[in-house]
Amino acid sequence: MKRISTLLMAGFMLTLTTLAVQTQAQMVEDGKKVKFDYTLKVEGEVVETSEGKEPLEYIQGSGQIIPGLAKGLEGLKVGDKKTVIVTPEEAYGEVDEAAIRELPKSSFPEGFEAKEGMVLELKSPEGQIIPGIVWEIKEEGIVLNFNHPLAGKTLEFDVTIVGVE
Repeated sequence: MKRISTLLMAGFMLTLTTLAVQTQAQMVEDGKKVKFDYTLKVEGEVVETSEGKEPLEYIQGSGQIIPGLAKGLEGLKVGDKKTVIVTPEEAYGEVDEAAIRELPKSSFPEGFEAKEGMVLELKSPEGQIIPGIVWEIKEEGIVLNFNHPLAGKTLEFDVTIVGVE
């Protein structure tokens, strides 16, 4: 009987060890592929969501997502839900006034009608595509903001971890 209880206890310990390894394998940590659902809010307004879409997938610690969000997800496990608040410094930075430029209307194609909030894709002399937001329309020029649209904003992510490999 003593031998059976020892075997049962060994089996119980084996099961506990296996569960601990599985739980750790499902924890968000550097090098792991993570899948999560999210809703992004800025100033209480939903800006983006994965609802009705595939979860977002990335490798933790690889720089594929903004630093503040990656820090907020560290240590979570499959099924965990969390609200992660990300400051501009750990997201897209503060608004850089030097990235707001006025271009003369003559530099745009004839007949072009700009509207505030419109996103334009401009090509740099090196051929790089640079998105700019029409910030203001003046009599002789169009003011473009080349900052990321979420620069200067505090971001609120409601996340659910759906997979860790």
